[in-house]
Amino acid sequence: MTHEFGLFLVRYLHVLSGVMWIGILWYFNFIQIPSMSKIPDEQKPAISKVIAPEALFWFRWGALSTIVFGLLLAWMNGYLVEALTLKQPDIGFGMWFGLIMAFNVWFIIWPNQKIALGIVEAEADAKPKAGRRAMLFSRTNTLLSIPMLFSMISYQNSVGLG
Repeated sequence: MTHEFGLFLVRYLHVLSGVMWIGILWYFNFIQIPSMSKIPDEQKPAISKVIAPEALFWFRWGALSTIVFGLLLAWMNGYLVEALTLKQPDIGFGMWFGLIMAFNVWFIIWPNQKIALGIVEAEADAKPKAGRRAMLFSRTNTLLSIPMLFSMISYQNSVGLG
């Protein structure tokens, strides 16, 4: 495999994973959460027992694969350290936003969603608190996704920040 094809493949997988991750993030925040109050109570278990757990599976693995392929791409292109130390702030800020967002997915959103959805045992009063915390960090990730995407696209199109 040539270096150029390797770069193409890793970039493609990074973008594909990112589309999955951010697409599901935006689905949760712009469609599912706002629509829940409109769904009759007897139909809500279809969301909480079937759709949400499946979407969260692809959401968290999309986050991880986006980060892995992004870090690999930065290493293959020779700017990993410079970006992470913000010596290349245009791509570096995007990488840091992505890393923060992935941390939120795996260590805050997912553990709280498991409680809220009843995937793990918890006290009844813990479920709404966990659901709210997951939602707030999901909203935070939605807000961070905008400058993250700007950073990534500006770097790729030589409209850098630094």
